[in-house]
Amino acid sequence: MSAQLRHHVQPVPPALTESEREAHHWEDDGGLIPEPRPSAHSGHWLRIGAALSQRLPELTGRHDVIVTCQHGTRSGAPAAFYPTTADLEIDAALFAPLNPATIHPARHGDEDRYPVAWGAFVHEAAHATHSRWHTPVSLLGTAVDKAGQVLEESRAEYAHLGRRPGDRRYLRATIRTLVLDDFTSQTPTDRWQAAYAAGLILARRDAGVLDPDETETLETTVTGILGPDLLQTLTGIWTAAHHTGDEDEQTMMEHARAWCQALGTEPEAPEPVPDPASGRKGELAEAIGKVVGHVRANEAAQAAAEAQVAAARAARAQAKATQAQHARQAAKIAEKVFAPGGRPYTPGEPANRRRRSPVTGTRPPTSGEKAAAGQLARALRAAAYRERTAVTTASAAPPGRLNMRQALARDAQRAAGVTPTATPWTHTVHRPSPTPPLRVGIAVDVSGSMDAATTPIASAAWIVAKAAALTDSRCATVAYDHAITAITAPGRTPGRVTQFSARGWGHSLAEAIDALSAGLGLAQLGAGRLLVIASDGLYAPHEADRAAECITALRQAECAVLWLAFAPDPQPLPGATLLELTDPAQAAAAIGQAATSALARAHT
Repeated sequence: MSAQLRHHVQPVPPALTESEREAHHWEDDGGLIPEPRPSAHSGHWLRIGAALSQRLPELTGRHDVIVTCQHGTRSGAPAAFYPTTADLEIDAALFAPLNPATIHPARHGDEDRYPVAWGAFVHEAAHATHSRWHTPVSLLGTAVDKAGQVLEESRAEYAHLGRRPGDRRYLRATIRTLVLDDFTSQTPTDRWQAAYAAGLILARRDAGVLDPDETETLETTVTGILGPDLLQTLTGIWTAAHHTGDEDEQTMMEHARAWCQALGTEPEAPEPVPDPASGRKGELAEAIGKVVGHVRANEAAQAAAEAQVAAARAARAQAKATQAQHARQAAKIAEKVFAPGGRPYTPGEPANRRRRSPVTGTRPPTSGEKAAAGQLARALRAAAYRERTAVTTASAAPPGRLNMRQALARDAQRAAGVTPTATPWTHTVHRPSPTPPLRVGIAVDVSGSMDAATTPIASAAWIVAKAAALTDSRCATVAYDHAITAITAPGRTPGRVTQFSARGWGHSLAEAIDALSAGLGLAQLGAGRLLVIASDGLYAPHEADRAAECITALRQAECAVLWLAFAPDPQPLPGATLLELTDPAQAAAAIGQAATSALARAHT
């Protein structure tokens, strides 16, 4: 970790390598410098580095830093920032196993595909922004230099998260790269190394990068080596460092000296060298490995939870989009079904194709039907009636009813010389409650097996439509087989009873329900809503499945669904309330009673 730490605050660029020095000598002598042979993906890594340079200002606010991405860095660390030259390097290996051609950091969100590499980038960005102090040149390589670098690691991340808390997940993803590689099975378990591990891991816990449960193992191990008092002293030092300014070199060096003194190390002495003869080795690496394991497990669990939430949101969005599309299709069906002229509409067929209408003619309503319509209208008005609501308000002055207890309290307040707050007058206002409207849709099966239902349903359709016209209600009736035909339309008061026959084939019940639901608003709250289906239920499986979905959707929207059957052994679809009528003439009364009940249960 020492090489990795030192490059963050070093005042000068790293020394030239032997090969670089020889190349410069050769150039001075007039020789030609061979161009380095580019790798197969060198162009992509140059592009990635340029894209990271474009993204860096949003992390740092700096526009002077150049990011390069290539295999290896000059310092040997996975990532490095050189403050004197404003260079930031990232090892291309951090992006493995992704193909560089697929890496596009310029696209916001692409970083989620390589969180480890982006975490290293964020870490170096934190140093580029907040590591504005430097160890004096005379102290480089000393124990106080190393202590200051350890404290700066968590201090820079703490300051960065104060500005960009959302980057925490990336710093956590790269914790193994930043820490674990500095501890091996050969790392001795001495006080300096234990403090070093605490300064890298436990300090990050207090900086908000790691969670307390993730660092328990290391804290136990370090406490056993340092003792609780010394660990508490070191904790106080890194906590104070977290609140030190970015350019406060003097205070940071004081923290570093306090660190060395707490460990009994001479601050200006060379950095302590691990004793290779130490009998206990690898204990710190094992404890840190468990920390990394806990972090990975927690991040995996968090990612799984986020994926579930995202999937649920996507499912809701898809369901909403599907519902909106279905509503648009239903509106188109309703427009065609209830268009003036009463022509049959066949779903999925061209509009210009003619089909025989089940309507056979009209007749004037009988006196009994007129009386039934009047009775139903009165029943609907009674069901829609809501008691007036009483709203009582209190005031300090009339008008209203005098409350003696409040009046005495007001007199007492005045006698005591305080501002009166009592309200001795009460006023009650009775306000009428809005009456909910009624929406009734009737779908009658006119396939060949339903001939006995045509006459009573025709009568019931007129009765309900007439009663709806006499109240604040709407009603519509459609006949369906393979096609859909309007018998009565929403908002139109029929003057005559429309008669129809049952000689068709097929069942377009799902489309019939869509037409009634869109035309009447059966899925909308604020009204008493009722869907009546008159059928024996003898449908093909695909017809039954589509219709059952529509019924379920209406029931979820709190719309009552009544299934009228006139023959034995009916097969109603799930979600509908079955009512078997031995006498078809009872249909009008049954529909009226169901409509009244739906209106009484309606919420305004």
